[in-house]
Amino acid sequence: MLVNSKEMLLKASKEGYAVPATNFIDLDSARTFVTVAEKLNKPLMLPFAQAHKDLISLEEAALIGKYLANKASVPIVLHLDHGEDFDFIKQAIDLGFTSVMIDASKESLENNIEITKKVVDYAHPRNVTVEAELGHVGAGTNYENHETTDSIYTEVKDVQTFIENTNVDSLAISIGTAHGAYKGTPVLNFERLAEIKQITDVPLVLHGGSSSGSANLNRCATSGIAKINIFTDFLNAAYQKNMNGQPKDYLEMKQLSNEAMAETLEACYKVFATKSVN
Repeated sequence: MLVNSKEMLLKASKEGYAVPATNFIDLDSARTFVTVAEKLNKPLMLPFAQAHKDLISLEEAALIGKYLANKASVPIVLHLDHGEDFDFIKQAIDLGFTSVMIDASKESLENNIEITKKVVDYAHPRNVTVEAELGHVGAGTNYENHETTDSIYTEVKDVQTFIENTNVDSLAISIGTAHGAYKGTPVLNFERLAEIKQITDVPLVLHGGSSSGSANLNRCATSGIAKINIFTDFLNAAYQKNMNGQPKDYLEMKQLSNEAMAETLEACYKVFATKSVN
């Protein structure tokens, strides 16, 4: 069933587990993720990132997501990931996305609040939930050298100000992950997570889950993170399975890729301690 993220993430936050947010880039990946969620009777966030608009259009993503979610037996959130501007986010809402992220994390706190509030004011009357980012989750291939990323930790003192002035439904925080893959395992700031969790009931979100290590992600999921975004791990698993499987043609490549992504999501559900749908 197609739902927004409000109750899903509040429940996860309260009960100490995380919901996977599995970025899809085509029908195969989206269908694979929803099939696994149904098989395991688990909730799912199904995001499409604005950065992937050249792979499939926003209109195509909306059609795929709505079709799969509406016929699913478990709650599915069709989510716009890392929306970069109001017009694109508005278009996603008008096309039927049930949740959107506005990423103004590189802006000043004041500008981030202003931009986020504009999105909230458009989304909430249409029953669409809004995620924002405070602090900044950067990118890098070698997280052992902190100088190679532009990640900025979320400041505890800013959290309440931001939430009170925006009324967001979930908040992505930065505690040491980064988008993409790493050499080594990142060191996460669990003290910062605990400090933020203590001062707000708004569900917290972790971006850059790929390559962050199962122990780190399990601790995040059971310590206050309600949603964890995964993308690169799916691509790497699909690539590796094809390298090992030596497919004879394109159809075999697609089949192996789907199998690898399904196996990766099943592992995520275990690591994130995701509870079954009641």
